[in-house]
Amino acid sequence: MLATAESCTGGLIAAACTDRAGSSQWFERGFVSYSNAAKAELLGVPASLIETHGAVSEAVARAMAEGALAHSAAQASLAVTGVAGPGGGSPAKPVGTVWLAWSLAGRTHSEVQHFAGDRAAVRAATVRHALGRLASLLGHKRA
Repeated sequence: MLATAESCTGGLIAAACTDRAGSSQWFERGFVSYSNAAKAELLGVPASLIETHGAVSEAVARAMAEGALAHSAAQASLAVTGVAGPGGGSPAKPVGTVWLAWSLAGRTHSEVQHFAGDRAAVRAATVRHALGRLASLLGHKRA
């Protein structure tokens, strides 16, 4: 079973999963934790972690993925947190910066991506990459 924890995609990954017939067999739940408070309340991400590293960071993405497992009955999770734009970017974290994390089989994997384009393009690329990498980690070929 899969759980998702989404910030910058606002539920688009969960929607992509549940668009597939039969997803009730493998999709457990989705958390949309757009605000910092939601990350803490829904997923147990420590506020101090967000204060120290920022919401768009490896540490927070990993905590979100691990929190999704801890707050669900899933055995695998994926999490995304990023700057979709058009505003909100900085020199250190420009628009298009997305941290992703996947937690499964007792391990958490994470990476940063920099997606080009407008808000819709960044969010769509995030969905594709997050699900593609999950399939790879699970040993499935990309569809």
